[in-house]
Amino acid sequence: MRVFSLILVLFATPVFSNEPSRATPEAFTGLNYTKASYSDKAMVSAANPHAVNAGVQMLKQGGSAVDAAIAVQLVLNLVEPQSSGIGGGAFLMWYDGKSKQVKSYDGRETAPADATPELFLDDNGKPVSWIDAVVGGRSVGTPGVLKMLWQLHQEQGKLPWKVLFQPAIELADQGFLVSPRLAKLVAIVSNPGMKKLQTINDYFYPNGQAIQEGQLLVNKPYANTLKRIANKGVEEFYQGETAKHIVAAVQTASIAPGKLSLSDLKNYTSKERPAVCTDYKAATGNYEICSMGPPSSGGLTVLQMLKLLEPFDLPSHPIDSAETVHLYTQAAKLAFADRNKYLADSDFIAVPVDGFLNKDYLASRRLLISSKKDLGTAQAGTIGTQELASNTSIAQPNTSHMSIVDSFGNALSMTTTIEMAFGSTVMVDGFILNNQLTDFSLDPVKDGKLVANRVESGKRPRSSMSPVIVLKDGEVFAVLGSPGGSRIINYVAYALIGLLDYGLDMQAAANLPRVSNRNGATSLEINTPLDKIKADLEQLGHTVNMIQMTSGVHGILKTNKGWQGAADPRREGTSVGL
Repeated sequence: MRVFSLILVLFATPVFSNEPSRATPEAFTGLNYTKASYSDKAMVSAANPHAVNAGVQMLKQGGSAVDAAIAVQLVLNLVEPQSSGIGGGAFLMWYDGKSKQVKSYDGRETAPADATPELFLDDNGKPVSWIDAVVGGRSVGTPGVLKMLWQLHQEQGKLPWKVLFQPAIELADQGFLVSPRLAKLVAIVSNPGMKKLQTINDYFYPNGQAIQEGQLLVNKPYANTLKRIANKGVEEFYQGETAKHIVAAVQTASIAPGKLSLSDLKNYTSKERPAVCTDYKAATGNYEICSMGPPSSGGLTVLQMLKLLEPFDLPSHPIDSAETVHLYTQAAKLAFADRNKYLADSDFIAVPVDGFLNKDYLASRRLLISSKKDLGTAQAGTIGTQELASNTSIAQPNTSHMSIVDSFGNALSMTTTIEMAFGSTVMVDGFILNNQLTDFSLDPVKDGKLVANRVESGKRPRSSMSPVIVLKDGEVFAVLGSPGGSRIINYVAYALIGLLDYGLDMQAAANLPRVSNRNGATSLEINTPLDKIKADLEQLGHTVNMIQMTSGVHGILKTNKGWQGAADPRREGTSVGL
């Protein structure tokens, strides 16, 4: 794993140029710009070089951003199996170069038809421990990412479906070199189910030994699975041989057998959802920011944070100053309080989407922000009519993000996950199944009130994934997102402030030291310039934790040099232009 603290250095006050206002490498001291790349045609930024190269191959053959995304996802499943794959789900933002419209697509997993709110309760009616809920078949939701990508391919694909599978098939057949991050996560047994379920144990610990960095790892079962889906279409995954294997693996898991059925797979549908968008007036210009609506909590929470901060003169202080970080965390606390109470699957719960961004409501919440004192634990405001209990479900930082622009004027921002590192650890046909059902509240009732994000038949669990597309004058300005569990919201919002208020370029935004507050303690990334503001924040009343935070901001920015692609130095990704 990279020692990323060496590349994060003391920031000076940003230097703004005239048009457009954006910081250059010279505006800071010592920032690592080696991962940034430029192209005036097309760009792919994702969490692994093999995956990026697969996407670029599709673009070179005349493919669209959707074609590239499918190739990227299939390879990520192989080389970054701890984070995402065809056994999981995703949210995707799409900018159509012809219509100039932004659309969003929901490939989130669904609870099995037989699932009930009591799914994770023990015999005494108490929630089981979270890790016990994760491991095994019980936590597996109906995978959605392939159906969503198939749907988009029907609308926006330019290359044959089968062609998109070739890079992943070849890599799985011939093998790939195990990356440092994958090797470390396997070595530390980051998910206890890896040692408890036989199939995944055999793959990652052959002959009882953990796979090693640089070792050639072959995955013939995955190659065979991809060959079937490539030849027969997505129906193979949802109704064919692969579907039968998935259901058998879940229902006969040696730990916590699950309820997923063949009918759940057959009946799964991905959905086009209304994007959530807001205008944003920043120091560098006027923008429109669009992200994913419910069942993601990410988009609305990110937008609410930015709108709460909009009137403040953030660039009057450096982005890593105690003054800016304090204001940022106060907005985060207020937004997370509303998130935790109101956001869930809008097909099941009346989510007050408009209320989150209502001008008068934001003004009333903004009055709670003091520049002199931390507000403590924020309470949710009144923006919905339904009596609900707040819920803070646990979400793990083992997700992946890709950003892509193509030569046809389209742009794609997709965050994809199997939830916990290595998901449920139920492995079948060479890929790992998600544990996404643990993104629901394990307890359906709190303080005598129903929890909005409780388990229900066919429901999609709340997510924090926040894929973003930013427009300026109706054209794509920036495409970005990040993994990181519920801290995704913090990572993406802080990067957006860097881009829009401070004029950073995308690589500088990806390099920024991380700040996180989820309506509790303020977390600062340890061994970064943020070390110096800990005492100042504590004087304002913050409880401050200095921790490692492995974000994965992968983004693309429109610059006067063309598209700038950037990858977060904390992960193993890269960006490559056409």
